[in-house]
Amino acid sequence: MATDTITLTAETGRPTGSRSSRRLRAEGKIPAVVYGMGSEPKAIAVEWSALRAALVTDAGMNALIDLDVDGDKALAMVTDMQRHPVRRDVTHVDFILVDVNKTVDIDVPIVLEDTEGDHLAGLVVDQQLFSLALTAKPGSIPNEIVVSAANLTIDDPIRVGDITLPSGVELNVDPEEAIVTASVPHVDLPEPGEGEEAEEGEESEGETAEGDEGAEAEGGDDAEAAEGGEEA
Repeated sequence: MATDTITLTAETGRPTGSRSSRRLRAEGKIPAVVYGMGSEPKAIAVEWSALRAALVTDAGMNALIDLDVDGDKALAMVTDMQRHPVRRDVTHVDFILVDVNKTVDIDVPIVLEDTEGDHLAGLVVDQQLFSLALTAKPGSIPNEIVVSAANLTIDDPIRVGDITLPSGVELNVDPEEAIVTASVPHVDLPEPGEGEEAEEGEESEGETAEGDEGAEAEGGDDAEAAEGGEEA
């Protein structure tokens, strides 16, 4: 559970705009915004090294953060993290203020286990969902949802409704949605080679030639019979 909190100090009064944001990132800081709990969105900046340390715990992106803004601490979570499309550097972060007594909607990663059993030998195992949408109070958010494929078969996929959730955690997705499926691998039959097509063609030509020769032979017999009749 994401019960431990990490303190992260934020700076306020940062100038907005792409040029100012680039300058902040060059200084090892990330431009961000914090909102929620009825407050107006506020532009802030946080140290990238401190933010990274907060998000590499077992809780990951669902880590609870004591965000210190100008000396005022408030419980917050990361709701969005934007990255550069090529370099994948973090360019901006959104924080939302949360109440320990109120539920929040979060996505929790799914960890799939027992996919190497004999019951799945020769089958294709396809994971359909990699995270699960849940509703829970901040202190009850699980770090991950472990899903076992021990009972997975071709006819019975593992569905969202098959999962046993921790106390205080509710599903926020259709329970009939499949998490992982098993299927027989598709096998493409080889196309006939040019040599095989040629042999078939030769056989057809040979059969046609034999048929023509037989017709000529029958025609010759008929002609001889006709000549014999005239002589008679």
